[in-house]
Amino acid sequence: MSDTGPDDLKRLGARLDDAQQRLAPRKTQAPPTQMGIAVRFSTELVAALLVGGAIGWGLDWLFGYFGIHTKPWLMIAFVVLGIAAGIRNVMRAATEINAQIAAQGPAPAARDDEES
Repeated sequence: MSDTGPDDLKRLGARLDDAQQRLAPRKTQAPPTQMGIAVRFSTELVAALLVGGAIGWGLDWLFGYFGIHTKPWLMIAFVVLGIAAGIRNVMRAATEINAQIAAQGPAPAARDDEES
């Protein structure tokens, strides 16, 4: 086996860097579509509502098992908390999407029909 010099290692490192740059996935992200935004918002709301309802139902069942009758009050309370959490998540997502759109800058102006 032959000795490799520092020049060989530098060339190998440069070749590896070039290959990694060519094979690396592109990190550009397309702007969100209106349909994607609507699906994200509705998913946030529905998921928070379902999680809140499930927690409330589970606690009502658990307390009922031990003889403490809370039905349906904990479920109602946690559904309300779930809706509040869902609205908070939608507001957070809207702020994030608004920041992404603002970072792209203003949209190009369209030419008017009367302009030459």
